Amino acid sequence: MIAYIAYPTSLTLQSANALQTFTTLRELRARRPDTIALIPRWGREPSRFGEVGAIHLPRPAIGKLSRLHRSTLLYYLEHTAFACMTAAYLAPRRHAVEAVYVRQVVVAAWWAALLGPRLGVPVIYEAHDLETRNPSRARERWAAGVLHLIDRAALTRSSAVVSLTDDFRRLLATIGWRDPAEVFVIPDAYDERLFAPQDRAAARQTLGLPPTAPIVAYAGMTFAHRWLDGLLAAVARLRDVYPTVTLVLVGGREAEREALRAEARRLGLPSEALWLVPPQPQAAVATFLAAADVLAIPDTVTDVTASPLKLFEYLALGQPLVLPAIPALHEIVPPGLCHPFARRDLNGLSAALRAAFAAVPDAAGAAARRALAAEHTYGRRAERIIAVVEAVAGQGPSTRHR
Repeated sequence: MIAYIAYPTSLTLQSANALQTFTTLRELRARRPDTIALIPRWGREPSRFGEVGAIHLPRPAIGKLSRLHRSTLLYYLEHTAFACMTAAYLAPRRHAVEAVYVRQVVVAAWWAALLGPRLGVPVIYEAHDLETRNPSRARERWAAGVLHLIDRAALTRSSAVVSLTDDFRRLLATIGWRDPAEVFVIPDAYDERLFAPQDRAAARQTLGLPPTAPIVAYAGMTFAHRWLDGLLAAVARLRDVYPTVTLVLVGGREAEREALRAEARRLGLPSEALWLVPPQPQAAVATFLAAADVLAIPDTVTDVTASPLKLFEYLALGQPLVLPAIPALHEIVPPGLCHPFARRDLNGLSAALRAAFAAVPDAAGAAARRALAAEHTYGRRAERIIAVVEAVAGQGPSTRHR
């Protein structure tokens, strides 16, 4: 039995974290129906996770006190309490558990350093970055040592680490925290049920987008730290060459969209050249992306762990890609299958967009990108996770899996 512990930021799948957790669990349980997923829930709030057989434990909502005293440390206490609750649930079942698979750093730290050894259960930590680099980390000066301790416990005391990128695996080896043989690289993935090529003209007609305008698209749950203002400025520059160029941005918070709307006015970009679309269901997001000529990722929140869901969704659709030249991204997409630019370089981004439009249509490139995507479905991701569990539990070869 696999015990999968997660702390999704939205039980109704309104975040990338929640989408990845939900779809991974769906595919894990399809292959290993004995998988137990433990998810916190506050009261009877709506949750999609029951659809994938998750068990909801009461959320110890200590973090809600941050409305009175703003500190991420309150969430660390909440995650600590939840770790103890998951241990209480699994303790009577420990002899049936092959491994505990955790993707929340504080919970992983407790399981790796204390709970797993006490219960005699291997612990696998899926690391998405160092907590010391988390933009939402505790900011109190004295808490720096706590953050380091959390990272060190989760990453050095777990039975194995799952990394999204080989770049992060190398970092752990460089700082001496982990033998590379104990770090399994499993990138993020996409849902092939939703993201597949569509007819561009039909997608534009459905959405009311201009039928002949060159279109750049980006989709994301939030726009923070993604340099969307840089993408907007680069598109504004393209109007000298492509007078009808249109930028479609799907997602983001209302305040983020309003800030970009104001920036477009400052740049002199006409209203018809910028479509700011509120968050949509994933099927609708796929249609917006399919309507575009070029798909862009202007920046990522992380660097050595950069493995955004949208990268795999973009690949599945096949259009030309514009990406920052980050090694972690190029682990998935070689420079020959995208149009890279130096990170946060407006001139470079503008040139990459021009090159991408010049490459349309690109049938051979589209087929190659879709072939890359086929290796990164959630089904393949679930199979890789199962292989890691079996290796750690002594049922399979101790080798890294891609």
